[in-house]
Amino acid sequence: MDIKYLVLRTAFETLWMTRIAQMVRMTSRARGAIFTLHRVVPEAPADFSPNSILQITPDFLEYFIIRIRQLGYEIVPLDEALERTASHEAKQRFAVLTFDDAYRDNLTHALPILRKYKAPFTLYVPTAFVDGIGEVWWQLLEDVIAEQNAIAVPDTKGAITYLETKSQAQKQAAYKKLYWDMRAMPNPRRVAVIRELGERYGIDASAHCRSLIMDWSELQTFAGEPLCTIGAHTVRHYELSTLTEPEALSEMQQSAQVLEAQFGERPRHLSYPIGAKISASEREFALAGQAGFTSAVTTRPGALYYRHRDQFLSLPRISLNGHFQTPRYVDVFAAAAVFTTASSLLG
Repeated sequence: MDIKYLVLRTAFETLWMTRIAQMVRMTSRARGAIFTLHRVVPEAPADFSPNSILQITPDFLEYFIIRIRQLGYEIVPLDEALERTASHEAKQRFAVLTFDDAYRDNLTHALPILRKYKAPFTLYVPTAFVDGIGEVWWQLLEDVIAEQNAIAVPDTKGAITYLETKSQAQKQAAYKKLYWDMRAMPNPRRVAVIRELGERYGIDASAHCRSLIMDWSELQTFAGEPLCTIGAHTVRHYELSTLTEPEALSEMQQSAQVLEAQFGERPRHLSYPIGAKISASEREFALAGQAGFTSAVTTRPGALYYRHRDQFLSLPRISLNGHFQTPRYVDVFAAAAVFTTASSLLG
């Protein structure tokens, strides 16, 4: 865990121990909050697991559902949350559970818990991933580094860079460097680099994707699940801000078309891949409207307020982060307004 998360954990502890979180929750005018989840897996992460930030345990998911309800939240479908956000009259505070990327463990580990507690949720689906032809490149990068003492990586010009990855510190440093290098690459180049890297170390990117992500037959379980709302997550999970306007619009529209063809209903809701400010901003929000979506979620942290009735295409979410699975932290997550304030202060 890097210094950023150590600072955040200190903030969580302070908010809980001083009861500031409780005070904020009780006095806030927030209508509710949308929570971001990715993976739900029972195994403890390995010593080197930079993507453990994206996973929580089934036990923590179960505790979160129980505790958030004890704290006065009602877990509701996304459509109902939008109605409550736009209503002149504030009702019981709501929580929305959203899962990005359609990981298979959502079926094996999350769905039984969601059914047990009758907790509605939204599943955002990147269609190329489900087709088995995408690249879960951030996880593939981790998996390569985890197994190697040194790696040879092609750079943006095709030259080879050698990185030592024997120690935990070297693995962490290599992952951080290569992750951000790849984020900065044009999408076709990143695809080529990660596929070449995988092949060099015995991992086929498409097979790797299929091992992690549900296929269409598995997704049919969610399409027929009354608790589930299926949303779009583009086709190839590219950062939309890196695409031309026609390309970004096509990613949104095509994903909706594929999901409609598969399940007979066009999705009304979108999740922007990565979803930070540098990944989706005003242009992307406007394009989501052009593509016909009713709502679209970012990963900018914050609660939902009445003012968001006019901002349905740029909704904030709060990440249920793998580094913050301590049970008492659910009380901090429930003080959703804290995340709005922090986001405003940090820009």
